Amino acid sequence: MKKIITLLSISVFITSVCAQTNTLTSKKLTQELEQIHAQGFINGFSVVIVNKDSVLYTKGFGFSDIKAHKQYTENTIQNIGSISKTFIGIALLKAQELGALQLDDPINKHLPFKIINPYFPNEQITIRQLSTHTSSIKDPVRYYKNGYVLKEKDNPGVKVNANFRSPDEKLTMEIFFKNILTTNGIWHKKKNFLKEKPGTRFEYSNIAAALAAYILEQATKESFPEFTRKHIFKPLGMQNTGWSFKDIDFSMHSKLYDSPKTELAFYSLITYPDGGLLTSSKDMGNYLSELVKGYTGNGTILKQNSFKELFKKQLSAKNYKERSENRYGDEYNSGVFMGFSAKGYIGHTGSDPGVVTFMFFNAETKIGRLLILNTELKKEGIQEFIAIWNKLEEYENNLH
Repeated sequence: MKKIITLLSISVFITSVCAQTNTLTSKKLTQELEQIHAQGFINGFSVVIVNKDSVLYTKGFGFSDIKAHKQYTENTIQNIGSISKTFIGIALLKAQELGALQLDDPINKHLPFKIINPYFPNEQITIRQLSTHTSSIKDPVRYYKNGYVLKEKDNPGVKVNANFRSPDEKLTMEIFFKNILTTNGIWHKKKNFLKEKPGTRFEYSNIAAALAAYILEQATKESFPEFTRKHIFKPLGMQNTGWSFKDIDFSMHSKLYDSPKTELAFYSLITYPDGGLLTSSKDMGNYLSELVKGYTGNGTILKQNSFKELFKKQLSAKNYKERSENRYGDEYNSGVFMGFSAKGYIGHTGSDPGVVTFMFFNAETKIGRLLILNTELKKEGIQEFIAIWNKLEEYENNLH
């Protein structure tokens, strides 16, 4: 009995020491991130460090609204750019588990209209090809020119980018795809497709990613927002996450900035699944931790085989004209909308007007990092961004 009591006492002591050490480490990291933020090139940002068990550290810095001096916190909401695509991958694999579709299905099996590469009219494009950016579908000028839509028609005192469309010009995804990708579409051009056979060449494509989400809707007979809410957000406790302004508490949404002194008008994306997820770093911490769990065989929102498919390297050198050797590049190889770097990192990056995001975990250490910011990066801002990211790496192994 005395031995058991002694062991329990030692265990409690070790736990207490670890907790104190972690608190001190977190405080020191916070102080150093505040010093970096003082450079003044990024208005507001939030960070997360996770492992396969939990969120180890999350905090916001700076302001979500400069004029109102509103703090940017771990609960602040904003869009996260192309990290959103990883949710399409999870959703596709869940739909496959449910028997609604298969990754190797031709896309025209599920579409109410027909899409072909005009250079290869007899070749089928598959869902897997969409998910690995080898579908041969390109992002045409019309994607950027007509894909961004203002939240409000009038936006006094803030910058409106030249390619932001009025709310009354907003199209449904279906009409947008028809206009660009079908033979009779008003914006259809042969050059919207590669002159290379589907499945052979990596060509990063936002519109192809959104098309995959639309196909999921057709196959499951359920909207993409509802499907992801049911199978991803709710199980992971992502309470402040959604695909449209009406789905979140808009009072928690950050302002976005073209520069530290120039506020941008609020906007959304017609092809919202490819980059329009609205969320917080707190919610994304839960998501990133789940990805690490899934990679180690302990995920909860997908079956183990589905997670293996998500993280399976689907491509090889022959699929690339040029291959990024960047340590945190997400285009060295591809899983199912999941990027691999040349240096052992798995995740995705994201950018849109006023938005820059990084989300990666180390395949060896199983520790992940996330950085979300609300300011377009100029030269000095890039250096501040790098300093923040490197500081998270410096501390990640000291948090328990």
